[in-house]
Amino acid sequence: MQDFTFYFQLGIDHILTPDAWDHILFVTALCLRYLWQDWRKVVVLVTAFTIGHSLTLALSALNYIHVNAGWIEFLIPLTIAATCINNMVQRKTEQQKRLPVIYFFALFFGLIHGLAFAGQFLSLEGKEGLIGHLLAFNLGIEAAQLLIVLIVLLLSYLVVQLLKLPRIVWLRGASALILVISLFLAYQRFPYHKNYHDESEKTVLASGSCCSCTV
Repeated sequence: MQDFTFYFQLGIDHILTPDAWDHILFVTALCLRYLWQDWRKVVVLVTAFTIGHSLTLALSALNYIHVNAGWIEFLIPLTIAATCINNMVQRKTEQQKRLPVIYFFALFFGLIHGLAFAGQFLSLEGKEGLIGHLLAFNLGIEAAQLLIVLIVLLLSYLVVQLLKLPRIVWLRGASALILVISLFLAYQRFPYHKNYHDESEKTVLASGSCCSCTV
């Protein structure tokens, strides 16, 4: 029971920390289009995301897949950006479909987020009790995500139904803000970004030294 509590709390802490704000932004972007009365759709959406990240988290924990962590960290903000763009271009007919595109986004992008979740879990995990620990960790993540969903729905209720801001304005405005943040994160995390600047700096220094020699 002590192990279960530890890994459950670890899952919560993995989401509700400043370092995990990219995951928070993704869940926020997923839920921005929904209000209280859409709670059934939100349940389906969160379930799709859960299936996706649980699958890759389990496969990583069982050593079936190995992916470069740098690329995963780069892809996370791109999943946020894609979700925001989908929010900004969606039409009413899309919202009325039985299976909106956002559900597939949640499932597919959940696969990517699961690989990111695996990092902290695998850093502590041994072979003993793997399945139980994995379950507890996943449940902790879900508890944290549900809290984020609740906050987003409350905020949407406040803005749209109490402050009377048009729903589409709220959706597109909030999505645009998150889109800008996610693109900045992607720029920062591009795997070759640091190397590129290092090489540029070396080139500048080399050019400077050559000039000083020729003067």
